[in-house]
Amino acid sequence: MPAAFAPDPVAALGAAARQACLRRPELPLPGHGATRERWQLLAAIAAADVCLAKVMEAHYDARAILAELGASPPDDARLLAVWAAEPPDARLEFTARDDGTATVSGTKAWCSGAALVDAALVTAHANGERVLVLVEMQQPGVVALDGDWHAVGMARVHSGRVVFERGRAVQVGAPGAYLARPGFWHGGAGIAACWFGAAAAIAETLRTHGSVARNPHAAAHLGAIDIALHAAAALLRDTAAAIDARPQAPHVDAVMRVRSLLERTATDVIDRVGRALGPGPLCADHDHATRCADLATFIRQSHAERDWADIGIAAAARPTGWAL
Repeated sequence: MPAAFAPDPVAALGAAARQACLRRPELPLPGHGATRERWQLLAAIAAADVCLAKVMEAHYDARAILAELGASPPDDARLLAVWAAEPPDARLEFTARDDGTATVSGTKAWCSGAALVDAALVTAHANGERVLVLVEMQQPGVVALDGDWHAVGMARVHSGRVVFERGRAVQVGAPGAYLARPGFWHGGAGIAACWFGAAAAIAETLRTHGSVARNPHAAAHLGAIDIALHAAAALLRDTAAAIDARPQAPHVDAVMRVRSLLERTATDVIDRVGRALGPGPLCADHDHATRCADLATFIRQSHAERDWADIGIAAAARPTGWAL
C-alpha cells in the first residue's frame, strides 16, 4: 500500500476504543464483588492490544471515579481519560466564579490519548487544595501539543502535554476526594491486570513455538515463565478478593505489592522469550514486536524502587512476618 494511503494508526486506535465503548459501556466496578472479573476483562484487552488497553483502562477508571464520587456518567459512546500527573513544571489552576461557571488554566503533562478522547478528568488546584475536574476536549482554550511524543513503545497513545487557557471545567467531588477515596488504589491495581494480560500474550509466542520441544533452554525459560505467571495470577486473584471483602479499605500495601510483582514478571517474560527465541519474532512478527515494545513502556508507569521501599517499610512495621 502506498504510504499516502496507509491507515493512520492513531485514528485506528481511536476507532477501536470507541467500538469497545459501545460493545461494553461498563465494567464491574472495583470493590463491588466482581473485581476479579473486571481485571480479567482488562487483561483480555491488553492481550489483544496493549495500546488499546491503556486507553480503555483509563476510560473505565474514569467511569469508576465518577461513580465513586457520586457524579453522573457521560453518554456511553463518549471516550474518557484520567490525567493526574503533576510534575513541578505542569500544573493547572481551577477558578470558580460567582455566576456558577468555572475554568482551568495551565499545562497538564502525561495526557494519554489526548488526541482521542472526548473529555478528561484532570487534577487541578484551587485555594491551596487539589480538586478533580471534568474538561471537554473540543472547546476553545484546550490545545493538545503536537510533536512532543517520540515513543517507540506506546507510539499510538500520544501522552504529551495539553495547554488549558480558561477552558470550561466542572468540579467532581469535594476537594481532596480524588486521592482520599479507596478506589484510587483499587484502580491502580487494575493496571497490573493489564500488564498481566500483555505478558501472558507475549509468553504465548514461546509456549506455542516448536523450539520448546527440541531446545531444553527454551523449555527452561518457558518453565520459569509458567511459574512467574501462575504466581502473578494468584496474587491478582488474592488482591481482588481482598478488595471485594473490604471495599472501604484502600489496600495500599497489597496494591503496591501486586503492581511491583507484575512489573517484574512482565520484564522477566519479555527477557526470557527473547533469550529463548532470539531476534526472529522481534524482527518478523509485527504483533509480537509491537506488544513487547508497548509493554516495556507501559510498565514504566510503575514507581519501581520507590514502591519497593514503601513495601519494605510497611513489612518492617508489621508485628509479624510471613505465614502460609
